[in-house]
Amino acid sequence: MIIKLKKEDFDKIVEHAEKELPNEACGLIAGKIEGETKLVEKVYFLTNIDHSNEHFSLDPKEQFAAVKDMRANGLVPLGNWHSHPESPSRPSNEDKRLAYDSTASYMILSLMDITAPVLNSFKITGTNSEKEQLEII
Repeated sequence: MIIKLKKEDFDKIVEHAEKELPNEACGLIAGKIEGETKLVEKVYFLTNIDHSNEHFSLDPKEQFAAVKDMRANGLVPLGNWHSHPESPSRPSNEDKRLAYDSTASYMILSLMDITAPVLNSFKITGTNSEKEQLEII
């Protein structure tokens, strides 16, 4: 599966994640699936109700509103994104434990090097994570 994310959306994710420091930032991604390609058409910025730099929980009311917005705009949920303020762009053991949807894409933004943020996307099944091809367009 290839994921395509607009450069302007990547920049917004980075900007939001930097604003949320030292805590993890989080949100949802939505768009369309065309064959083997997921096209991200909208990024949602949600509140991390844990207010933690090591884990996140999406605000349930905001999550519900985002899914409602997706449906209203003919988009499908593609997955979620969150930041790792101090660790690499790869799923932690907790990320794997909490990844309930094996069809979702889990995007992780590392801010370890604030001058060069790294965004990767993963498919997570149980304790296994597989990096997806991510294209910033």
